[in-house]
Amino acid sequence: MAIKLEKIKEERKKNKLTFLLKGADEVFANTMRRLIIEEVPTLAVEELEIKDNNSALYDEMLGLRLGLCPIKTDLKSYNSKESCKCGGVGCAHCELKMTLKANKKGYVYTEEAQSTDPKCTFVQEKMPITKLLAKQKVDVLMTAVIGQGKMHTKWSPGIAFYKKEPILKVGTVKDAENVMKNCTDGVFTLKGKKLEVNAENVYDSQLLEYYADLDQGISLEFSDNIIFTVEGWGQLGLKEMVTTATEILVEKIEKLEQLI
Repeated sequence: MAIKLEKIKEERKKNKLTFLLKGADEVFANTMRRLIIEEVPTLAVEELEIKDNNSALYDEMLGLRLGLCPIKTDLKSYNSKESCKCGGVGCAHCELKMTLKANKKGYVYTEEAQSTDPKCTFVQEKMPITKLLAKQKVDVLMTAVIGQGKMHTKWSPGIAFYKKEPILKVGTVKDAENVMKNCTDGVFTLKGKKLEVNAENVYDSQLLEYYADLDQGISLEFSDNIIFTVEGWGQLGLKEMVTTATEILVEKIEKLEQLI
């Protein structure tokens, strides 16, 4: 049976995508989860040239904060150093140069950093890096490279998780008001004395088993379908994360076939 994907919900403000995976098992879902977290490549600060830093943060701490600030990544323009034509020496196709200069009293934010590529800047403009007092300053040259989450979490594009599709059914409920008192996530609506299920809230609920135990009229089952959720840190689009993970999986399968 072919694997099918059906989009359930996309929350752009939360940078979160949820879809239904049909015709697949937990092994495939977990493979996709690990590929997204560990192998989908992104840009992250790897090397620093600290020309001046007399802020309260040590150079190492400043570098750690900069490395963990996610960078918008253009996978069509940048390669990993291992696969670059320059042989890893460093060029415009495998390195992104960024500078950070600040000497004003107050917080230093990521928006103050300048990038040689306007498409690849820090995702969050108001992410604080350090705080300066009067006469303190920071002057840093950063080099960002392509990497993978299995090398360091700073290269991970987000998180992914999955669960079996729940099927919540409501029959004859003895005490509908008691269920509503304990319903804190909007799964149920009480109309008269009858409980109705709000389908759009079922997939997000973590209390379904609890509701099934509250009243014998409520039953919970699970289908063979899988609900897969992806949350990104902003380096890549959510769909790009999924498609890139799929391409990596196909590439691995092809290599395995050649070895066999």
